[in-house]
Amino acid sequence: MGIFAGLSALVTGGASGIGLATARALAAQGARVAVLDLAPHGPEDLAYVRADISDDAAVQQALAGAVARLGGLDVLVNNAGIGAQGGVEDNSDDEWRRVLDVNVLGTVRITRAALPALRESRHAAIVNMCSIAATAGLPQRALYSASKGALLSLTMAMAADLLPQGIRVNAVNPGTADTPWVGRLLDSAADPAAERAALAARQPHGRLVAPEEIAAAVCYLASPAAGSTTGAALAVDGGMQGLRLRQRS
Repeated sequence: MGIFAGLSALVTGGASGIGLATARALAAQGARVAVLDLAPHGPEDLAYVRADISDDAAVQQALAGAVARLGGLDVLVNNAGIGAQGGVEDNSDDEWRRVLDVNVLGTVRITRAALPALRESRHAAIVNMCSIAATAGLPQRALYSASKGALLSLTMAMAADLLPQGIRVNAVNPGTADTPWVGRLLDSAADPAAERAALAARQPHGRLVAPEEIAAAVCYLASPAAGSTTGAALAVDGGMQGLRLRQRS
């Protein structure tokens, strides 16, 4: 039956990459799963709701439909987000607003709309998809890092506010993952093979993180097995956050 048997989950940004891997992992462990995404279509084997998380009215309508379709809500995975490149001087004010509006306020909008249903659950859990960029200084990622740093702080504040209501809130901090977005970055590089090798080498275990590995961490934090875990950020980064290995001679 699986650890999520009888439970319902919503995954934002679930049409591809980490979100799709997470949605499928939850479903494989027994959850009824709905995917919310801006893409024009979603996975055929999962319930799908199209919405722009930068539009509050659309979010509220989509959440109401998803909750009705699922028959309630126990798990919310705030995975939807967008990337950004450049140092602190390389993006306009409009681009800063756009990325923060999706990566931070988008999470706020989704969570706000989901809370009434989550409060009705005996196993309510929220998992926010953060990043190694929130805890380590990465080159040419000022805007993206700021958005994920804000999301990490938001996770801790939400955990404090919602624990008395029976809702656990945690985050997952992936390293550089082998996703379509990273693939597009690699395709645009002057030497894609060299860039992939560089991204892999900066992680102590020497490779990109698989979306399925991140999905497994999300499933643990969202599951009743993690009932005493809240306000935590689980790194899935090949040791990038904390390890300082000696270079091989």
